Amino acid sequence: MKKYVAECVGTFALTLTVALSLSGTFPVSTPVLAGLVLMLFVYSIGSISGTHINPAVTVGVWSIGKIKPADAIGYLVAQFLGAWIAMLIVKAALPTVATLVIGTGVKIGIAEALGMFFFTFGITSVIYGKTPKDISGVVVGGSLLLGITIAALLGSNGMLNPAVAFGINSFGLMYVLGPLVGSVLGMMVYKHLGGESS
Repeated sequence: MKKYVAECVGTFALTLTVALSLSGTFPVSTPVLAGLVLMLFVYSIGSISGTHINPAVTVGVWSIGKIKPADAIGYLVAQFLGAWIAMLIVKAALPTVATLVIGTGVKIGIAEALGMFFFTFGITSVIYGKTPKDISGVVVGGSLLLGITIAALLGSNGMLNPAVAFGINSFGLMYVLGPLVGSVLGMMVYKHLGGESS
């Protein structure tokens, strides 16, 4: 149960941070804030749940056999629950809530997939112990920032997280399929390059 609570809290914090940063004038950009939040939770709950706090990451981890199907389902429920709670709090606290324009074209899905590929490529180096534990949070947070940057420059909003997209009312098919495909590909490629097969 602890790992599910950890995933819920982590996704809640990430969604809340993204939603508030989009709705305000905080001097630090949303992608940087997201990377910092993820880095914090890698260090604080990594030993409890692995710090997925992203449904696409959970699906990717399942694809390389690093999480049981039942646990993966529990993670997905916890993540969307955390995002939903964050959405309720932001709507109650702010008079107007900013959302991102939802793209629907294949181009958006490709951008999200490519961004997610590089994000999860970095994550998988941590999963397989190829990254020193002391800098695991930096690697994961930095990988997210890289992934968001790539996706955004290719025309997407750089969402890379279906739960966060849901929590900020920017949920769309391409923001689900793109990250799912990119996550599985990123993790599978790293597994064969530097993971168990190395």
